[in-house]
Amino acid sequence: MVKKLQKTSDDAAKSGAPLSGTVKDSAQQIWLAGLGAFSKAQEEGGKVFEALVKEGMSIQRKTQAAAEEKISEATSRMASMATDISSKASGQWDKLEGIFEERVSRALNKLGVPSAKDIDVLIARIDELNRNVAKLSAKGGGSATSGKSAAGSSAAKPARKRTSARKAAE
Repeated sequence: MVKKLQKTSDDAAKSGAPLSGTVKDSAQQIWLAGLGAFSKAQEEGGKVFEALVKEGMSIQRKTQAAAEEKISEATSRMASMATDISSKASGQWDKLEGIFEERVSRALNKLGVPSAKDIDVLIARIDELNRNVAKLSAKGGGSATSGKSAAGSSAAKPARKRTSARKAAE
């Protein structure tokens, strides 16, 4: 190619042609080289384009996989943090509930309302007294059956009151 260019320039110099002819020939060769490059790029451009598309798809898959991994990791961390916060909040609610119950109990006690514990003690005392009455009436003698029925009926009434008293205390 260089030899061809030199040959044409030598011919132009020998023939006495002006410099513009040499420039014209040179421009013509550059134009033809450009057309050849364009033609080659057009032929192989499709192949290069397809290769670039395949590479782009591969990179996109890798990027999506990495993004999904990061998202699942972040989700896991957030779930863990939410669980921790929930357990702490639950503990605080339990403390608050205990404080509230204690204060209500004290206020009711100041007003003279018996607590569930006080009622349970009274129920146990009533049960003990009923057993003692039943024993005494059994030892009593001639009217043991009338004593038992009287003791039984009086024992049954406090038992009914006891269950309603327990429900009221709760």
